[in-house]
Amino acid sequence: MTTQRIGQEIKAWRKRLGMNQAELAMVSGTGVRFISDLENGKPSCELGKTLSVLTNLGLEIQITTHKGA
Repeated sequence: MTTQRIGQEIKAWRKRLGMNQAELAMVSGTGVRFISDLENGKPSCELGKTLSVLTNLGLEIQITTHKGA
């Protein structure tokens, strides 16, 4: 998983829910700039804010191990 892939998924879900970036930012307690950076895969986006955005979209992160780990 990459930051770009996470950003693509967030953007796709936001659009499926009929939300614009400003609406998602408001319900997530972030700014529009943060949503834009997140959707564009900026690697330094704060994890806590990212989790808030995912929660507000009805998404979650799942941690799994890879074979050989």
